[in-house]
Amino acid sequence: MGVFLRLFLFSLFFTSIYAHNITEILSAFPEYSEYNKFLTDTKLADEINSRETITVLVLTNSAMDSLAAKHPLSVVKKALSLHVVLDYYDAGKLHDISNGTTLSTTLYQTTGNAPGNQGFVNITDLKGGKVGFGSAVPGSKLDSTYTKSVKQIPYNISVIEISAPIIAPGVLTAPAPSASDANITALLEKAGCKTFANLIVQTGVLKTYQVAAGKGLTIFAPSDEAFKAAKLPDLSKLTSAELDSLCLYHALGSYDPTGSLKAQKGSLPTLATNGAFKYELSVSSAGDTVTLDTGVDSSRLASTVLDTPPVCIFTVDSLLLPSELFGKSPSPAPGPAPETSPSPAPLAHSPAPLAPSPLLSPPAPPTSSPERSPSKAPTADSQNSTADKNDAYVGVPAFFTGLVSVSVSLIVSTLMS
Repeated sequence: MGVFLRLFLFSLFFTSIYAHNITEILSAFPEYSEYNKFLTDTKLADEINSRETITVLVLTNSAMDSLAAKHPLSVVKKALSLHVVLDYYDAGKLHDISNGTTLSTTLYQTTGNAPGNQGFVNITDLKGGKVGFGSAVPGSKLDSTYTKSVKQIPYNISVIEISAPIIAPGVLTAPAPSASDANITALLEKAGCKTFANLIVQTGVLKTYQVAAGKGLTIFAPSDEAFKAAKLPDLSKLTSAELDSLCLYHALGSYDPTGSLKAQKGSLPTLATNGAFKYELSVSSAGDTVTLDTGVDSSRLASTVLDTPPVCIFTVDSLLLPSELFGKSPSPAPGPAPETSPSPAPLAHSPAPLAPSPLLSPPAPPTSSPERSPSKAPTADSQNSTADKNDAYVGVPAFFTGLVSVSVSLIVSTLMS
C-alpha cells in the first residue's frame, strides 16, 4: 500500500510541475515586457502554455524594437513563432549538442505555412563556449547567440535570452493577407468549403464577418462533404432569419487560433449570440485535436485555412447545429396499434362474478429467507425504500471496504510519523 501512496503523491507533484504560464514568468522581468506583450497580442502565449515540452527564446525590449517596429502583427507572429522551439534546452544541453549542431522544430513549422526548412532553427555550439542560433534555411547565418538563462522548469519549459531575432528568409518580406470578402470566399473555396462560402454570400452574413474582422474573427467553415451528410437536417425548412443565425453560429467575434481554443474554459458566445438566445459553443481538446460541441452534435477542427491576426479560419468536419434551432428532436411517429384478439361474448346465462368474501384468510407472511438473498431480486416498489438503499451500501465488497480502511490508516500513520 505504501507504493500506491507514493504513486499518488508523485502524480500530484507531476501534475503541478507540468503547468506553466509564459506571461506570468516574463512579467517578473521588465526587460522582456515588449516580447511578453507581443506574445499576448498574437495569442502565441496560449499556444506556448498548451505545450508540455518547450523552449522560448526571448528578446530584450531593444531587440524586439528592431523586429516589430516596421511590420504588422501577422508578420511579427510568424517571426516570433521561430523563437519557440518544440524541445527542452537549458544551458547544459546547449553546450552538449550531439555533433555540435542540430536543427530543431519551431511553432512556425506546425502552421503548415513554412516551406522547406523555414520552420526549423539551427542551434550550433560555437568555439569559445558560445552557442549560435539562426534559420535552418541553407546559407543562413547564425546571427544570434545565447546570452543567459532566464527560467527553467525541467523538463517542461525553458526560457533563455538570445542576443538578436532569428530571421528566416522571406518571413519579413511576405505580404500579410487581408480580410477582404474576396479573400475570405476565395480561401474557403480553395479549402473545399464552396457550399458554405456561397451560403454566407447569399444570406449577407459575409458583411457581418467583414465588420467583425476589424477587431477579431474566427470562422469554423464546414466542408462541402459536411453538407452531404445523411443525417443533416433539411436546411430548406429554415426561415431566412434562422439561416442567418446558422451562418453566424459558425463564427466567433474574436481572434482565437488553435492554442487559444485549447485554453478556453466553459462556453463561447458566437456571432449569433443575442439577448434572447445563447447560441454558444463548448470547446474541448485532447492533444492536438480540438472538438466543438453544440449541445446537439460535435465537430472536429480539421485544418487551418488562415491564421493572420486578427482573422483565423478553420475547416470543420460537420455542420455545427445549434440547440436553439435543432435542440428539440422530433417526437417519434406513433406506431400501429397492437393487434388484440376479440373478447369472447359472454354466455347467455353466465352467473355474475362473485364478490370477494370478507371471511377469506389474509395473505401469507413472507418466507423466512435471509435478507439480501441473491435468489430474490428487489421488487419495483422496493427500489426507492430506505432499507434497500442501506442494503446496497452494506453489499459493497468487503475487499474494497478493507482497502479503503487500510489506505486511510496508512496515510494517517505516514503523516503522524
